[in-house]
Amino acid sequence: MRRRDFITVLGGATAWPLAARAQQSAFRLGILTGRARNEPNFAAFFHELQQFGMVEGQNFTVDPRGFEVPENRFPALANELIGSGVNVILTAGDAAIRAAQAATRATPILAISDDMVGAGLVRSLARPEGNLTGVSILSTELNGKRLDLLMEVFKDARRMALLSEPSHYDTQTSRCSARCSARA
Repeated sequence: MRRRDFITVLGGATAWPLAARAQQSAFRLGILTGRARNEPNFAAFFHELQQFGMVEGQNFTVDPRGFEVPENRFPALANELIGSGVNVILTAGDAAIRAAQAATRATPILAISDDMVGAGLVRSLARPEGNLTGVSILSTELNGKRLDLLMEVFKDARRMALLSEPSHYDTQTSRCSARCSARA
């Protein structure tokens, strides 16, 4: 499977439960982040939801209180969102994720974080457990897969170099490096 196809399928798999529930009733999305709604990542997220038939104001609503929230307000707002009956909470950043996790064990949390495993938010990306799912952008658990994707794209490459801070080095990277060296 090509990388682009995989990402498309992953995006669809993430949005499908939201779309399915939106068709059944008025779906309410809670947001918990220090970021502004007009940032490109949120624009892309809402655009993708439209591709799956979710149109804000028609079959789902967004609770607007959760954008540009100071970090010290995350716990109180997370509790307010749960109390208001949102169906899902979209969080960005570790502090927002922790606040949402403390507020609920039942409402799904869609999270965006640098490293969910490294931050202790989940035990494993493969099995996050509980009501948390989402994207872990810089997770070291993905280093081997990232190198595999590079090797797939650059099939004729004989050598690849990795520049990293020593604190970011892990055994998974060294395993893939050994595999990459064996292939050369």
